Amino acid sequence: MCIEDSNHDRYRFRLVLLKPSNWFTWLGLGLFFIITLLPIACIDWLGGRLGDIAAHKNKKRFNIAKKNLALCFADKDDAELEQMVVEHFRAQFRSLMHYFMLWWRPRFVVKSRLHTEGFEQITQYQQQGKQVITLVAHSVGLEFAVAAITMAYSSSGPYKAMRNPVIDWMVAGGRIRFGKHFGGKLFTRDDGLKPLIRETRAGKVMIYLADEDLGERNSIFVPFFGVQKATIPVLGRLAKACNAVVLPCVSCYEPAGRRYSVKMLPAIESFPSGSDEQDAARMNNALEQLIELCPLQYLWTLRYFQTRPPGEPPVYD
Repeated sequence: MCIEDSNHDRYRFRLVLLKPSNWFTWLGLGLFFIITLLPIACIDWLGGRLGDIAAHKNKKRFNIAKKNLALCFADKDDAELEQMVVEHFRAQFRSLMHYFMLWWRPRFVVKSRLHTEGFEQITQYQQQGKQVITLVAHSVGLEFAVAAITMAYSSSGPYKAMRNPVIDWMVAGGRIRFGKHFGGKLFTRDDGLKPLIRETRAGKVMIYLADEDLGERNSIFVPFFGVQKATIPVLGRLAKACNAVVLPCVSCYEPAGRRYSVKMLPAIESFPSGSDEQDAARMNNALEQLIELCPLQYLWTLRYFQTRPPGEPPVYD
């Protein structure tokens, strides 16, 4: 099956998803669906309480988040860091509870929960003959940033498959759901970068995430909140190959308004520069600006500093 065909078939429902080993997942989704019939205020409250439980029970992820925050916000004392981690878990589980909107609610309902800012830049650059790459931060509301972009523009982006096949089908379906009428596509790492480049050159907006630590191979070390971080220097090369500007983007949940504010910052200046080190550093600086818009909603439970420069000790226990 070629990549073009696999994009249409990869995320369709398959009978194998109904095999007995997946029944427990389906039961959980059924219970989740019933919960989503509650008012959004109740769902937010429940998500916060689940976050409290997870923060107390999952010490491994709690300690990872605390270490990340300690490295990136060195001015915070231990008590402040502990509270920041708890608030992060609350935000994370609240946003997980909101997936029901992307999976089961009509387009107009989802759109009513989104507030966008700076999106007009995409059209402006396209009218100038430039392609557009959106650098999306790994916030807990990431999927709502994707929804906001795919609702308005023909787009494509990479997708990391999940281990549970039912959840993978649900999440992938939610990610491409609103962009189908534009011909939106998802590509896995196995597909490589060529399909992404091809689709972007053809006018699709690329949705790109670049903040995970993918190991020492092909990485370079540049600062991230003042800490050397293994960074894949691909974004500058993609921008050059596609003749594209890079617009940083983040989705932040606003509890008072019960909505996600999806903000697009101005394009990264002098990008690409021709230097992998400069481009990677500018990318990380753009990510810092995005994170500062809602710092506790960044996905701090990931091991962003797993790979260390030669001679430096590991940061995680």
